Amino acid sequence: MHIVIDLVILIGTILIGLPVPFCFMAAALYMGVIYFPDFSFLTTVGFRGLNSLTLLSIPFFIMAGSLMSSAGIAARLTGFANSMLGRIRGGMGAATIVACAIFGAISGTCSSAVACIGSIMIPRLEELGYPRSYSTAMVSCASILGQLIPPSVPMILYGWVTQQSVAACFLATVIPGLMLMVVYCVINFFMCKKMPTIKVDPPLRFHERNMAVVKAFRNGIWSLFMPVIILGGIYGGITTPTESAAVAVAYSILVGIFIHRELKGGELWKAFCVSATTSGVICLMLFFVTILGRIYTMQQVPMKIADFLIGLSDNKYVVLFMVNVFLIIIGMLMDDLSGTMLSAPLLMPLMLKIGVHPVHFAAILGTNLGLGNVTPPTAPILYLGGRIGNVPINEYIKPALVFMIIGNIPIILLTTYIPDLSLWLPRLLMNIK
Repeated sequence: MHIVIDLVILIGTILIGLPVPFCFMAAALYMGVIYFPDFSFLTTVGFRGLNSLTLLSIPFFIMAGSLMSSAGIAARLTGFANSMLGRIRGGMGAATIVACAIFGAISGTCSSAVACIGSIMIPRLEELGYPRSYSTAMVSCASILGQLIPPSVPMILYGWVTQQSVAACFLATVIPGLMLMVVYCVINFFMCKKMPTIKVDPPLRFHERNMAVVKAFRNGIWSLFMPVIILGGIYGGITTPTESAAVAVAYSILVGIFIHRELKGGELWKAFCVSATTSGVICLMLFFVTILGRIYTMQQVPMKIADFLIGLSDNKYVVLFMVNVFLIIIGMLMDDLSGTMLSAPLLMPLMLKIGVHPVHFAAILGTNLGLGNVTPPTAPILYLGGRIGNVPINEYIKPALVFMIIGNIPIILLTTYIPDLSLWLPRLLMNIK
């Protein structure tokens, strides 16, 4: 009964708009008062949970994402994508989706992707005849790719919570992320056929088109090197994810100041402030989530959830379907970081019990919480996209639902029921058993 009350406190405080760290604090305090009036050892648990080198990568990736727009990196990424796709009907929309995927290989968060790419591409798409509501919906949904294309901050947290290799968790979402990118591009092409207002750049001869691509590549080469350096360092065994994140920040600053010459002192200070504020919120949340997770474990909450779901059905595929529904609901109520911190420890015992590999579960979690980020009522990324596009929710929710239903749901089901989609790369590159 106390566990049910605690979950009501957690979800209820989130729904009324209380900051997420304080929602977890309220839930942890309630459970602590009921079961452990002496909080001394729980405080130690919280601080011990924050004592991790892996978590240091989070503020660096957040800072890198903040710097990319100011340093001119994001604009050059979108320019390169447009050089390849901009002369096809719907090509600029596809270029935006691809730019979100490339951006995801650098920033690691959905919010950075929608803020940076959205502010650049939504006005440009409107100039080309795309309805602003459609552009806002497309950018909001495509920003999910920032969570699936590595490096990904939620996957860093998942690896930390479940004691799995962060690099393996990164690789688990690569194929689902690329598949989702392709499906989004296909949806965009079909939807653009119904938009007669869209302008298309005049076609070029093969040689001229290649020259345009080469020119865009040369203009954006320093930007395109960034994901190569980050991911190459991680999977080449040269750097850890934390070191790679620090390299990303240093690279962004150097490119922005000395090569593009667009990064000014004020913007650099603003990026530092945003990173410090966001990291502080995450650390506060992690502190209370760690305490709450330990109390739940001591009260055998994960095991009770596992027994309850298996009691409904002992069929692995039915249980996985129910887990997907649970994760989408969690994603509707809280952001991807909070959802990861809550769901990973709660559901991991169930996944192990039904024979799901922890790295496979990372992909299941990532694809589901990605959808939750743009699914009302909470939908933090969808609302952020609306603010950036300056469009009311009732105008862009319909095209957003098309991307969600036709794009996300099939990818979630394929990721859930075909484990090789998420395990093939970790097995190939890291010899994960």
